[in-house]
Formats: sequence, structure tokens, C-alpha cells
Amino acid sequence: MRNVHRALAFLAACAPFAASADGVAYRMDPVHSQVVFNVDHNGFSRSFGRLRIAEGTVVFDRDDWSKSKVDATIDLASVDMGDAGWDKAVRGDALLASDRERTARFVSDSVEKRSDDEGVVHGRLTLRGTTLPLDIPFRVNRVGKTIYGLHTVAGFSAYLTLDRTAYGMTSNRNSIGTDVSVWIEVEAIRGDEPTTQKPKETTDAPAQ
Repeated sequence: MRNVHRALAFLAACAPFAASADGVAYRMDPVHSQVVFNVDHNGFSRSFGRLRIAEGTVVFDRDDWSKSKVDATIDLASVDMGDAGWDKAVRGDALLASDRERTARFVSDSVEKRSDDEGVVHGRLTLRGTTLPLDIPFRVNRVGKTIYGLHTVAGFSAYLTLDRTAYGMTSNRNSIGTDVSVWIEVEAIRGDEPTTQKPKETTDAPAQ
């Protein structure tokens, strides 16, 4: 029995090192994560919209980015163009077709480090039933505790351009641009931390 206890103690001591060998897992915070996009509107202006990240995970290793991974699901039905009629049109079959496929999903194949804080996620985006390779340049903004010390958070920003016609959105070419500019902001909470919140200062601001 004593040997069993020793073995368990050894495994417990090694557990943090085993976790770091595979990178640290974070769960995306949908409140502080979003996709913002814009597209040319007949040369007059660029129209902006927003999509909600429904769920996602990030595995990130500061010392070895090759161990990092991303898996994110975007809620297409959540699109917000600032107008109910326009929202409905963008959700429709000619564009996002959210009635047929409510979500889009990005899954990484590899993560490439370009500098201390910048890299590229190589992966595949599935949108409207079409899966294509997609590279997403990104920046690591910060990894650390929140202002109240509730969680360890990893923050990332990304920007890319997407050809909407590659995913079957070929309508309205005379009025809607082909290339869509996309910004992604992600805050992800370290997954192995307890979810119980610690007492914090009274404030009118939302919990951080």
C-alpha cells in the first residue's frame, strides 16, 4: 500500500509537466470573443457585420507553438448587420444559408510561429457545407490573470481576407464585393482552473 501511495504521489507531481508537454488548454469565452467582417457595398461604403463564436478551444504552448491547436465554431444565425431586414437577407440561402448549416467550423492542422508574438494558424474552414484550407495570421496579445485574478486568460487577434464565392456565395456580385475582410478577437480561459469565482470588489462593470 505504501508503494501505491508513493506511485500516486509521483504521478501527481508529474501531472503539470504532462499537461505542459501537450500545451495548455483554454476554452473560448463567447462574451469576449467575436468575428467582425466587412464587405464592399457597390463602391459606396463598406458594410460591417458581427458573428458570435458559439464555442471553441485553444491549446497554446508559449515555448513550442507547434503543439498549439484551435477548434472554433461560429454561429451563422447570430449575424448582426445592424438592421433586422439585412440580418435576414445575410442569413438566407444566397449568403450564409444558416437555415441549412447553422454553424461554420475552423479546425487547425498546425500553428507556425513567425515572431515572439505573431504566427499563422494553418487549418480548414467548413462553411455552407464546403471545407477549404485556410491560413489565419494572428497575434498573441497577452497571457495572464484577469484584473480580479479570477482566471488565466489568453488573448489573440487575427485578420484575414476571405473569398465568399469559394464557399458558394456567388449572388449579388454587382452590389456586394467578393473579398470579405475578417477580424477575429478571442479571449480564452485556462481550462484546468476552477470555475468558482473568488470574491471581488463591488463594481458596476461586468465581471472580467
